[in-house]
Amino acid sequence: MNESDPPITIYRLQACPFCERVVRTLTELDLDYRSRYVEPMHSARNAVKRVCGVRTVPAIVDRNTGLTMAESENIVEYLERTYGESGGT
Repeated sequence: MNESDPPITIYRLQACPFCERVVRTLTELDLDYRSRYVEPMHSARNAVKRVCGVRTVPAIVDRNTGLTMAESENIVEYLERTYGESGGT
């Protein structure tokens, strides 16, 4: 990852409704992000485990705030709180 990469990275699966919910929120908030598609087999998601400490998706890393988080509902709440109209941008 380099400085020109978007500050938010989402780890996701193809056609995952929970991942799509987070992507929809990122898009609605007009946030630049990078998608990293992970292995469908839970036990093979070592990239997510290294970054987030868990193998579940979706998971995000936000370099703006230093936050790493999993669970779509928590991520959506965080994004809206941090970047929504009442948030900090």
